[in-house]
Amino acid sequence: MKEEIINVLKESNKALSIIEIADLLNMNNTIGIKKLIEDLSSLENNFSVYRSNKDKYMLFENSHLKKGRLSVNKKGYGFLLLENEDDIYIDSSNMNGALNNDIVVVEPFKGKDNKLEGRVVKILKKENNLIVGEFNIIDGNPHFTPDDNKLKLEIIIDNSDLDNLVDGHKIQVSIVKELGKYKYLGKVIKIIGHKNDPGVDILSIVYNHDINDVFSDEVMKEVDNIPNEVSNKDKIGRRDLTNEVIFTIDGDDTKDIDDAISIKKEGENYILGVHIADVSYYVKEGTNLYKEAYSRATSVYLVDRVIPMLPHKLSNGICSLNPNEERLAISCIMKINKDGKIISHDLFESVIKSKIQMTYKNVNKILNNEEIPVGYELYVEDLKLMEELANILRKYKLSKGYLDFDTDEAKILVDKKGKPYDVILRDRGKGENMIEDFMIAANETVAEHIYYMGLPFVYRIHEVPDEEKIKSFMNSISLLGYKVKGERNFTYPKSMKNILDQLRDKEEFKILSMLLLRCMKKAVYKEENLGHYGLASKCYTHFTSPIRRFPDTTVHNLLRKYIFNKPDERELSRLIKYWDENLPALCEHSSEKERESVECERDVESMKMAEYMEEHIGEEYDGIISSIMEFGMFIQLDNMIEGLVHVSELKGDYYTFDDVTKTLRGERKGKIFKLGQKVRIIVTNASKENSTIDFNIIENKKGD
Repeated sequence: MKEEIINVLKESNKALSIIEIADLLNMNNTIGIKKLIEDLSSLENNFSVYRSNKDKYMLFENSHLKKGRLSVNKKGYGFLLLENEDDIYIDSSNMNGALNNDIVVVEPFKGKDNKLEGRVVKILKKENNLIVGEFNIIDGNPHFTPDDNKLKLEIIIDNSDLDNLVDGHKIQVSIVKELGKYKYLGKVIKIIGHKNDPGVDILSIVYNHDINDVFSDEVMKEVDNIPNEVSNKDKIGRRDLTNEVIFTIDGDDTKDIDDAISIKKEGENYILGVHIADVSYYVKEGTNLYKEAYSRATSVYLVDRVIPMLPHKLSNGICSLNPNEERLAISCIMKINKDGKIISHDLFESVIKSKIQMTYKNVNKILNNEEIPVGYELYVEDLKLMEELANILRKYKLSKGYLDFDTDEAKILVDKKGKPYDVILRDRGKGENMIEDFMIAANETVAEHIYYMGLPFVYRIHEVPDEEKIKSFMNSISLLGYKVKGERNFTYPKSMKNILDQLRDKEEFKILSMLLLRCMKKAVYKEENLGHYGLASKCYTHFTSPIRRFPDTTVHNLLRKYIFNKPDERELSRLIKYWDENLPALCEHSSEKERESVECERDVESMKMAEYMEEHIGEEYDGIISSIMEFGMFIQLDNMIEGLVHVSELKGDYYTFDDVTKTLRGERKGKIFKLGQKVRIIVTNASKENSTIDFNIIENKKGD
């Protein structure tokens, strides 16, 4: 019925009551009305519809209202964060009781100077019922301070919990009830550990993002019943590929291996095999394990640990494509011509046995230096053939407009106690690019296969960027002296690629590329195929990482239901109806959990970088101006660490911010700081507790 409700609301030009919706659906019995109310409630919880204060319903997309996450700063005002639109300013007087990180509905209006503002009209989801912070004894009295300093509220710890707490404990508190304005009674849910204990700093951030690091007893009981080895029964109906030359390539410390590859040559065509762990065979719908995987939706990769989507018995055991072990897989075999076009493919359930667990480091030795590590001798020709095909695939991708922003990524090295001792750039060589090219090919192939069958599916989409944001970027770089020629119809990725190609030889390309990347919309999961702009792909999904991403597991699940199980017409009709109703919520949930995990990973990295720089206060570095705002500028070092130079620390002149050119200009001497400019800095302060790093300018680097 949910689909019918959505259609009724889509066709209506006004909000409808339950009775009006029932009339339009020709529903006039008690049982039908009860089901209608249940479905409306479910759609409301999924944020598909909005219920007004007068109990009338409308689609969000048809209303003037906006929904999103609220970000509140220390001063009490904040912004509604919108996925692919400009954020909306919310004054402290218009918060309506909402707190930082709450999911809210906002009514936009024109405020002072005719600027767009908003007021919170409804809190959809309280994100601050569970709060992480530090417990202290101050002047003999118990005191709780939230880690999130944007939360301007007082929490009184329930007296029954105080006996178990000591000064310096990091704890997770549940809000029990409101005692007054911004004053609450809190119940201790978990003692995370003492703030000085190794690992507690990261766990505090994990719990602050409401990410669960343990599996329930119910889940683990189910996992105990899953075998450690593939049985003969499991192999029935599967294609046996155990004698084929199939192997994996991953990082040195990878333990959850979900993709393997194979290669052959037939005349001028390449036969590429991408074999993915069949996680959905073990994670079955209706089980506690399935529900837990759905809830988590993704693994979270932190500096010194992984919080997995699946228990280790699966992620590192029976589902991991470990060498010389039989494993269940779903194989995608593609025939690719010399121009990089996939001319045919085959999708099927398989049994494989990886011959060797290769590492990127060793593969790159072969591809870059002709150096053959011990144990790799038998596979050199296969790797060379793979490199040949990867070059063809990449050339074809680039011809379509594939966007290579060439961004760097930091790797934080920590000791056994979790203390950072270095921050370096993460290596990305031919091996890493090769596997990426192969996985993209498989993802596109699977997506197109189901798309042309016209069946409900999970797509990974990346929409066309906002034209105004791109124009603003182009105007800014033009005023900074960068000239870009050519077509500017950014509906097509080739126009964006043209910009990147013209900027690529500039010394400041890394910063310019990053700024352009910020103009892009975020990739999300969607039940509707809207294409993937960044990959220049008309049809894309995530098929290749089911151990760590629930959407991939769902894709496997759907392949089995639609293709491998060979459903009859009646069963297929039932499947279509079920997944049409359930995929929108699954995609929305998966996208939200992905955002949360990324935020958690970034928060941990920021905290560890600040901790690392605490040991380097007073030291000098070369850097480049990565962003400029009214209050100062951020300087990025070679290892991707960023620090703030506050405008008040720029001595010798009074600097004003030019929003058009994104520059700081000295009013008396005319000195200018601009994006991409090289500077010499000194580290003046760093705080692990606040995840902040402060720099000061020593001088402009010579030549600037």
